[in-house]
Amino acid sequence: MAKISKDELLEVVEKMTVLELSDFVKALEEKFGVSAQPMAAAASLPAEASAKEGASVPEQTVFNVVLAEAGANKIGAIKAVRELVPTLGLQEAKALVESAPKEVLTGVNKVAAEEAKKKLEAAGAKVELK
Repeated sequence: MAKISKDELLEVVEKMTVLELSDFVKALEEKFGVSAQPMAAAASLPAEASAKEGASVPEQTVFNVVLAEAGANKIGAIKAVRELVPTLGLQEAKALVESAPKEVLTGVNKVAAEEAKKKLEAAGAKVELK
């Protein structure tokens, strides 16, 4: 296998669409067993201490918004996805909607996740918060 320089790899990544880049990151995560999500070590320490003391588990504060199904109104779902993720072009949003189930937003707070869910469901899509 030919060795690719860091600069050559960066050129390839620069030419990727947002959707292609997202799929690439997921493939890297699966291949190497890592996560691109930032670790919240400082926030997890109090949670671990309270769990050891027998306290209840804290409420989830970070959510992933997953488009489970586009529904009957694909165009409405595509518009809602583009509204939620303005960096996506029309073609990327269409591909995301058609490849459901797919994550639309990752690592958002509860309020943002609920708002995204309402917008997508208003467009006729089925949504899951994970």
